[in-house]
Amino acid sequence: MGNRAPRRSTVALAAAATLASTGSAYVGARNLLQVQADQARQVIPKSWDVPPRADGVYSAGGGPFERWHRGVPFDVHLMVFGDSTATGYGCMIADEVPGVLIARGLAEQSGKRIRLSTKAIVGATSKGLSGQIDAMFVAGPPPDAAVVMIGANDVTALNGVGQSARRLGAAVRRLRGSGAVVVVGTCPDFGVITAIPQPLRTVARTIGLRLAHAQAAEVRAAGGVPVPFSELLASEFQQAPEEFFSQDMFHPSAAGYALAAQQLLPALCKALGEWSADADVEPALEARGDSLLARLGGVTQFWRRTTGVPAPIVATVTG
Repeated sequence: MGNRAPRRSTVALAAAATLASTGSAYVGARNLLQVQADQARQVIPKSWDVPPRADGVYSAGGGPFERWHRGVPFDVHLMVFGDSTATGYGCMIADEVPGVLIARGLAEQSGKRIRLSTKAIVGATSKGLSGQIDAMFVAGPPPDAAVVMIGANDVTALNGVGQSARRLGAAVRRLRGSGAVVVVGTCPDFGVITAIPQPLRTVARTIGLRLAHAQAAEVRAAGGVPVPFSELLASEFQQAPEEFFSQDMFHPSAAGYALAAQQLLPALCKALGEWSADADVEPALEARGDSLLARLGGVTQFWRRTTGVPAPIVATVTG
């Protein structure tokens, strides 16, 4: 039975995409997706809680962080931008927050004192990155390093793949222009979020993969380092959702955030010249992205022309 349900979803989605040229089929498909989107919003709660904050200075060897104020020395200033995943929404204690994990990891790797500042905001999209960077300049000198996690809310808000990616590229360009190294965790894979019903999940997955691909290109062009979450994290979340998702089955759990931090830390250390391991920390995204887009053919063009969003990938998503 576990194999039959995904197959039925795949067949239904393929039929919807193929027959979308008829008015009735298109309207029916869009109405179905709208109903499922409403259902998903009822299942996935709004983000009201304030994530733990532990901005301050971290040193090698662990131990409590030191609150920063003028006169407290540090060697590297790390700043985190983005959405709820960048804030660590769903974490119970500060030591679970990805920014803290990255700061502690960087301190251990480099032996330096790392100052952590968080500008990320729960619910933010790429439209909000410019405001977060403005706040950075108001607060004081720019950081030495920036980590950005953004994209999921751009998918759910239907902000547009190209526009969202270009806004991210502009943000990276501003940060690089200020002298900071920039590492970006790109849009995750919506295919692992079983709280979203099919076929809406597959449509969201398609848009998310297209966004991740576009984000990676923009980040590289702006001088940053993209870390493809959709490539690196999906299999873990899919195999053990009870471990890597929080209770809302949408945001990561503490283990999920730790997994994301493990992917971001080597890229950040390498960008800062602090990475000693001989490993490739920037896996390529183009090969998979291009192959996915190539399979869509003319259906992609039709769907984009009539709905304003990319066509769904007709592929089985387990779960």
